[in-house]
Amino acid sequence: MELNKLAADLLTRSATARILVAIAGPPAAGKSTFTEALQKHIDQQAGKPIAAILPMDGFHLDNAILEQHRSIKRKGAPHTFDYDGFKNTLIRLREPGSEVTVPVFDRELDLARAGASHIALHHNIVLVEGNYLLLDQTPWSDLHKLFDYRIFLDVPEETLLQRLVQRWIDHDHSPEQALIRAESNDIPNARAVTELQLDADLVIDNSR
Repeated sequence: MELNKLAADLLTRSATARILVAIAGPPAAGKSTFTEALQKHIDQQAGKPIAAILPMDGFHLDNAILEQHRSIKRKGAPHTFDYDGFKNTLIRLREPGSEVTVPVFDRELDLARAGASHIALHHNIVLVEGNYLLLDQTPWSDLHKLFDYRIFLDVPEETLLQRLVQRWIDHDHSPEQALIRAESNDIPNARAVTELQLDADLVIDNSR
């Protein structure tokens, strides 16, 4: 589906109440880029800033907690997120007339910044993007019912690996270090996302 058509569909769905849209997919599927592009199309068609973005990455547990629980090497796996905090935020956003301040993950600092973004009353479409929004695994599967529309970005594993390696190279890893990091953590997370996926309303090939 073209972004213009998708934006028009979401605007129609949000005519009477705020909707939460899940944009899920494995690491390096292009979720952030896709979500930002969709937001622009929605706002352009609406003629005003009606769409807000809520990245699940803002709910990463801090490195100090991951070190304490010996989970730092698995950062990005389902158990390394504040699931309860994320779910409660989604529930709050579904309440009529709600305005919610949310955290944002800073990739340069490698940590979440509390209160870094605000979803206001006029944001009638909230684009929620993250790896595990449609994960068919307890407790993540409970999130499925909180979304009004669900999108999954599908990308072949070979393409994901290329993107992930380049991502770590861009973060000052050597090619060898980048490959090890991608294969040891990111790809297992990606397989979990693609193999344990609940139904989506729309599946998009985002390999290009």
